[in-house]
Amino acid sequence: HGGRAAMTHTEVKSLDVILDNKQRVGYCSGEVVSGHVSLKLSEATTVKIIKVLLKGYAQVSWMHKRSLCSEEKKCLSLSKTLVPTAGPQNIILDSGTYEIPFDLQLPQSPLVSSFSGKHGRVYFMVQAVLKRPFHKSQCVCRELCIISHIDVNLLLQSQVSQTCKKMVGCWIFTSGPISLTVSLDRQGYCNGESIPIYALIENRSSRLVVPKAVVYQIQTYTAKGKTKRIKQVVASARGNIVPSDTSSRWNGKALKIPPISPSILNSDILRVEYLLAVIVQIPGTKNLEVQFPVVIGTKGLDMNSCSIVNMSLLYPTFTLPDIAEAPPSYAEVMSEEQFGEHRTSTCQSQADWLLDGSAFACVQQFRFQPPPPYSEVGRFFILPFFLLHL
Repeated sequence: HGGRAAMTHTEVKSLDVILDNKQRVGYCSGEVVSGHVSLKLSEATTVKIIKVLLKGYAQVSWMHKRSLCSEEKKCLSLSKTLVPTAGPQNIILDSGTYEIPFDLQLPQSPLVSSFSGKHGRVYFMVQAVLKRPFHKSQCVCRELCIISHIDVNLLLQSQVSQTCKKMVGCWIFTSGPISLTVSLDRQGYCNGESIPIYALIENRSSRLVVPKAVVYQIQTYTAKGKTKRIKQVVASARGNIVPSDTSSRWNGKALKIPPISPSILNSDILRVEYLLAVIVQIPGTKNLEVQFPVVIGTKGLDMNSCSIVNMSLLYPTFTLPDIAEAPPSYAEVMSEEQFGEHRTSTCQSQADWLLDGSAFACVQQFRFQPPPPYSEVGRFFILPFFLLHL
C-alpha cells in the first residue's frame, strides 16, 4: 500500500476543474455549466473513470439548550462520465497534460439561490473525480454560484398602503394623536435600486418625533422541528424631525438597497425574507410602525430562464415578536440650536389655561428637560407632583 501511495503521488501530478467564463456572477435554471477537467500525468496511468458532478446542499446548524440542531438537504445532483466515453473497461493514458471538456445543463425547475448566513448556507460545487484500479479516488471541487431568478417587474407590481395611529399619553394627560400613513408602488426590488416611500406623518401631540425607514433581512433556519430566526438591518434612512402640531410628507423618499442576497422562498430549512418598516420614534413611549414584506429579486431577467415562483410564497406571514424599541436619545430629537428655534413658537402654542397663573413658570422649567430613562419594566413617566394640582 505504501508503494501504491508513492506511485499515486508520482503518477498524477495535478487534477483540477476549470469553469468557462470565470467572470460571470452566477447560473440560473436551464443554463449550461461548462468547463474542462485538467489532468497532468508524469507517466502512463491506467484510469478506471473520470467524471464530473454538480452538487448542491442546504445546511443549517445551531446550538439549542446544549444540543446541536442541524439538518442538511440536497438541492441538486448531476453527474457526467468523461472517461471512458463508452463501455466499462479501463483505459491507459500516456504521460502528459489532458484537458477534458464537459457541460452540464441545470434543470428547468426552480433552484435555491446560493447563500451564506449565520447558522446555515446554501452552496453548490462542481466536482471532478478520478478513479484508478487499486487506488483511492482523487477529487477536486470548485464552488459554483446559483441564482434563482424572481421577476419582480412582472410579479410584484401591486401598490400597497397602511395607516396607523396612536394617542400619546394616558388618562387625562394625553397630549394628542400621532398618525402615520405609508404607501409603496410595488413590493419587489433589485440590488442597486431605491425604494421610493410615500408617507404622511401627522404629529398632533406635544412631543417631537423622528421618522425613519428600515429594511430588515430575516434569516429563518429550521431543523428537527425547531426554528432559529435572525433579524438584522440591511438599509435605513432617517427623516427630519416633526415638531408638535405639524406634519411631514415623504414624496417618494429614496431608500437605496445595498448589495444583498436575493430572497430565498423555496427552501424548507433555510429562508431569506425582507421586511420594510417605516417607524415614527416617539420619546418616552412605544414607536409607531407599519411593515411591508418585500421581495429582493434579480435584474436582466429572461422569462425563458426565470424560475416560476409560487405566488403564495411571495407574501409570507411574519410572526416576529413585538419587542418595543428604545426611543431615540434626547440629543437626537432636540439640539441646542433647535431648542432656540422652537422655544418661542412652542411657548406661544400653549393652551390659554396653562399660560395664566403661577403654574406656567413651573411648567416651563420642565418643558425642555430630557425624558426619563427608558425601561422594559416600567414604561410610564413619574409625573411631577405639581401636575397633580393643576
